[in-house]
Amino acid sequence: MGELFGTDGIRGVANQYPITCELAMKIGQAVGLFSKQSGLNAIIIGKDTRISGDMLESALAAGVASTGIDVKLAGVIPTPGVAYICCADKDIGAGIVVSASHNPYQDNGIKIFKHGGEKLSNKEENQIEDYILNSKHVPQSSIGTIKRVYDSTKQYSRFLSDSFSYNQLDKKLKLIIDCSNGAASKAAHMVFNDKLFSVQFIHDSPDGKNINLNCGSQHIQDLQGLVLKNQADIGLAFDGDADRLIAVDELGNKITGDCILAVCAKYAKDVEKLNNNIVVSTIMSNIGLTKALDTMAIEHIKSDVGDQKVIEAMKESGAVIGGEDSGHMIFLDSHTTGDGMLSALKLLEVLIETDQSISKLSSIMTQFPQALMNVEVDKSRPDFMKIESIADTIKHVEQKLGNKGRVLIRYSGTQPLIRVMVEGPDQSVVEKYCSVICESIKKNL
Repeated sequence: MGELFGTDGIRGVANQYPITCELAMKIGQAVGLFSKQSGLNAIIIGKDTRISGDMLESALAAGVASTGIDVKLAGVIPTPGVAYICCADKDIGAGIVVSASHNPYQDNGIKIFKHGGEKLSNKEENQIEDYILNSKHVPQSSIGTIKRVYDSTKQYSRFLSDSFSYNQLDKKLKLIIDCSNGAASKAAHMVFNDKLFSVQFIHDSPDGKNINLNCGSQHIQDLQGLVLKNQADIGLAFDGDADRLIAVDELGNKITGDCILAVCAKYAKDVEKLNNNIVVSTIMSNIGLTKALDTMAIEHIKSDVGDQKVIEAMKESGAVIGGEDSGHMIFLDSHTTGDGMLSALKLLEVLIETDQSISKLSSIMTQFPQALMNVEVDKSRPDFMKIESIADTIKHVEQKLGNKGRVLIRYSGTQPLIRVMVEGPDQSVVEKYCSVICESIKKNL
């Protein structure tokens, strides 16, 4: 991980380094030159609904155009929509998304896809970062154009609709969909239409500041209440850029990313579509997923955190299903990246084909009690295990848990935080131990 790139692009508070207009222009120049290397002459830029999106989009577009590369502005579109267009449009050399995903509106970020719809490799990130930080822009003989494209969301929505196996249903499923006041606010209406579903949309009126605000995949309380009130079959919650999905069953219970993976993997195996009989998740996955996959005789590979790490492990193993407990799900036989709405369609397909409730389907996995807490830190990122008091506290908790739980501590790849996760046999116990570790970090780091 370099100075700028985290686990999912470049991210920070908008109008503060590194998410400034000045740096965005240099990022645009770097991506423009990166695209030139492939001989392709256009870049597409999409964004979510944050108030800072227009500002950063303009700076990025100016930077790209200054390298002689044309810019296509897609406007508000889910992150996986930009990845799709990088596949579908043969002239697109790269895609840029202005989004901070599930973060509050004050933050923003810049994600980059290469031609073909894949995220950058570490080597490619380092190449672009080196240009941004160390190179001076060399004036080009040509200047690119900047044009707005008005049908990008429609193209992407058609791709999703075409990936769904049904043109009509004997009985419409009743859905409640939370768009997080983000990039799904328009696209979800196109995909989950009333020809197939009986749908109520919530949090689909973005104002630039309400993205992810007490809504979406991070805050499902409104969705849970409406699913129960309206006796819906399922609730679906996306995050700000719609690359995550968290579901709610008909009883109002949260269905995590891990559980969705288990449900989709079982169905894929049953219909002989689980390539190599492998599912990939991250080291943050709940122990319950491992046990569920063991019961189904499915091999479970764990990668480092980040959807790009998941995809790398999927390609190495030949897996077609992978993801993160946070709701990033990747179906490599359908798309190149994590896609919340595609994941929702895959889950709905299981409901339709099995004719079972989501609560029944999700019962194949037992969620182990888990506590996840964050500690704010500066950007120096010292090795906390070399601080004796912290290391002793962690070892003490691990000894208490024994083989009935685990501790996982890591720096966030997108925010100045240490994430502390404790799993074990009892919720009150794991919360207590998690708090003990956090207090030790606050005191000694």
